Amino acid sequence: MKRILFQALVCGWLLLLSAVGQAQGDVFGSIGGALRNASSKELSQYFGATVEISIDGDRQSYSATQAEFVMKDFFAKTAPASFEIVHQGGSDGGIPYAVGKYKSKDAMYRVIVKMQNANGALRIENMAFTKE
Repeated sequence: MKRILFQALVCGWLLLLSAVGQAQGDVFGSIGGALRNASSKELSQYFGATVEISIDGDRQSYSATQAEFVMKDFFAKTAPASFEIVHQGGSDGGIPYAVGKYKSKDAMYRVIVKMQNANGALRIENMAFTKE
């Protein structure tokens, strides 16, 4: 009886972890789509109350509304030719992140997106664009 209960608990945990991983993948897929389409409006749906954005080492914290305008300006100056997520995972503290490659006509950027859990939803806490 204890063995069956233990197996049921293990299966339950595995299903829960699988669902969390799937949710992270869905969010990062949507964020990747917004970056590919240069849609600051779509991207802003995933911003937390404050977002730290770093572009080539210039790091600033913005409200979600300000961050949308910063990204709109970035897209206007460096329109994407392509964007792909090359890696995603989570830190030891459980902070989900993704690493991607953003290619514009003139440059290639390494993009790191870090999320946080805010009221049960994953929100962008930090985005860093570093020219390669």
